[in-house]
Formats: sequence, C-alpha cells, structure tokens
Amino acid sequence: MTGKTLSKTQRLLKASLFREAFAQKRSFVGRLMVLWLRKGEGASLRLGVVTSKKVSNRAVDRNLARRRLREAFRQHRAEFSGDVDLVIIGRRNILEATQAEVEAELLRLAGKAGLLK
Repeated sequence: MTGKTLSKTQRLLKASLFREAFAQKRSFVGRLMVLWLRKGEGASLRLGVVTSKKVSNRAVDRNLARRRLREAFRQHRAEFSGDVDLVIIGRRNILEATQAEVEAELLRLAGKAGLLK
C-alpha cells in the first residue's frame, strides 16, 4: 500500500506552517489553483490543501476539490524535488475541470516554481 496514500508525514497539518508559507510570499497563480512554497525547518515536499467558501458554499464541493488536488499531487510526487513544502489553494474553476487538467496545471505551476526533476 506504500505510495498509494499521503501519510501524515507527507501532509502539512499545523496552521502555523500554512501561515509561514503565506508569509514567505512565494506563490504561482493558475486558473485552477494557487501554489505557495514554504522553505524552512522540516520542509520536505509535504502538501497542504486549502479550499475556502469562495470555491463553493457546499462542503461536498470543497471536499471534492481538496481530494482532486491531493490526488494530482500524489500521482506526480515522484517528479518533484526540493526542500520545500507546498500549499495549494483551490480556485472556483477546479470544480468544472477534469482531473487531467488539474494534474497538468499542477505540473505547469511546479515547473514555474522549479520543483520538477
């Protein structure tokens, strides 16, 4: 089962780490998501995902958006490199996009950020 899920050690869970990422102001904006980078102690390609009520007022839709973002990262995590943590903020358009479009945009933003091997 290894490699099939994102374990707790591969996810950002503390609000302080999210605040740190936003404070460093290293972001890359796309149509479906905004990718933020966090450098610092403990950074090791962990993922944090945020979807606000701007995505949808329905919790079901926000959860779907988060699942799609986590899955896109999980599918391509082996292609990433660097000592950074990622915070991905879902945007409203993600609900209409296909999973392939979500993955393509994640890879495009990661390339702009210099994270691809």
